[in-house]
Amino acid sequence: MGNFTQQNNKHITPETLKSLGRYDFPDPISIDPDGIGIVAMGGDLAPETLISAYAQGLFPWFNEDEPIAWWCPEPRCVIVPSAYQPSKSLRKQANRERWQVTLNQAFDDVIHACSLPRSDGLNDNHPEGEHTWIHDEMIEAYTKLHAQGFAHSIEVWDEAGQLIGGLYGLKINGIYFGESMFHRASNASKLAFWGLMRLCEQSDVALVDCQLPNDHLMSLGATTLPRADFLTQLDNLIGSQSVPWQKHSHKPLAVSLLDSESPWQLEL
Repeated sequence: MGNFTQQNNKHITPETLKSLGRYDFPDPISIDPDGIGIVAMGGDLAPETLISAYAQGLFPWFNEDEPIAWWCPEPRCVIVPSAYQPSKSLRKQANRERWQVTLNQAFDDVIHACSLPRSDGLNDNHPEGEHTWIHDEMIEAYTKLHAQGFAHSIEVWDEAGQLIGGLYGLKINGIYFGESMFHRASNASKLAFWGLMRLCEQSDVALVDCQLPNDHLMSLGATTLPRADFLTQLDNLIGSQSVPWQKHSHKPLAVSLLDSESPWQLEL
């Protein structure tokens, strides 16, 4: 991808994003009219391949030692950040805890934590028990995207400075593509998600793609869109403008401030 980064290509067109890489992905609706979800197999996880795929509504999901599978499910699970409403109990916990939320301060730790097996099924976009999809090849690929300003992490830290929860995903202009989340303390991943919602609101990110619905995501306020509607919105969102997210672009945020008018503050 050379020097192609999110920061130095703020005004890149959707057509250019889609044409990155060596592969011509098929149209999801034409190749998969029955909505099974898999639209292509093979290829690679080079940064330009991934950006091209996400810009066309595809994401990779495959187990280690299997061919890369590219998915575009029907329907698509999404959440509108401005419509997100945290529960009363989460609000109470945020007011009580002395935890902090940060942006892009521990991407490597977050993605490795998300790759570990979990027993409750609450931390993942995919069904419980299927945790091998965040394997070394995926970690390497998304770490490269993080270095180029496309992949981002939200972290939650306790009062002792220990990482207790977080999430990661990709941001392309006006849309964020969620990948996975984890927690080591009760509701820490939910607070990371709330932090993400507020950051998206303040950054002109109008939609968060949650990929596949599950009970946890739906309890957080996610909904589903017909695939065709999602792809139409996607075209507009990847061409829109939003506030850049960088390693030192935003100040750490006390979780008690998540409910304030503009909780995330830019570093001067």
